Amino acid sequence: MITKRIIPCLDIKDGRTVKGVNFLDLRDAGNPVELAYAYSENGADELVFLDISATEEKRKTLADLVKEVAREINIPFTVGGGISSIQDVELLLKNGADKVSINSSAVKNPQLISDLAKTFGSQCVVVAIDAKEINGLWKVHLVGGKLPTELDLFDWANEACNLGAGEILFTSMDNDGTKNGFANDALRQLSETVNVPIIASGGAGKISDFRDAFTIGKADAALAASVFHFGEIKIRDLKKELAQNNIAIRL
Repeated sequence: MITKRIIPCLDIKDGRTVKGVNFLDLRDAGNPVELAYAYSENGADELVFLDISATEEKRKTLADLVKEVAREINIPFTVGGGISSIQDVELLLKNGADKVSINSSAVKNPQLISDLAKTFGSQCVVVAIDAKEINGLWKVHLVGGKLPTELDLFDWANEACNLGAGEILFTSMDNDGTKNGFANDALRQLSETVNVPIIASGGAGKISDFRDAFTIGKADAALAASVFHFGEIKIRDLKKELAQNNIAIRL
């Protein structure tokens, strides 16, 4: 049986880990290198590092910081933010990333997904999608959620997978930072639309939210930030409770 994954996320701005609500009002959450080490030691299955202002600031991901983090962990490591070419990915993989996450650049240049999949393998390519429900329709947003598009979440996810994406990281902008639970109806529809693993993001507040993402939302992995960064949920406690709820998890 394939186990479900628990993934802490380091949102990086100006070299620090930050966290906001609905993509706004960011506050400091600590040193990313120290946090990464703690998560690796305390049962995280993977780690995601997102340089959240790289695209908006039209610069590349912080490769040196990626290298520092990679030195401290022994779990799969996904890096995103400002990636727009094969050369960008080569540098990040050289500095210790195992996978890359692309978002705005994939929408602007869908061929990038295919190019990266052909060069590095689909298992290396995570397509991140930030979406907000507007009049009953889930619409994709770019540039850290600041630029709305007319793209439909499910149509875009399906196209991304057809182009070679190995995973979809779906963040509900409506749920992000609210701690009211994941967007489980959308997650379930997404899992029924595509045939690659879905990472749920946005809304984790309590242990039962993770259980619901796996059982109701049919997610393959659940990503969270503030509940881990500020010690509200311990990963080992979370995994024990999930296992008690008959969810396949690596303890």
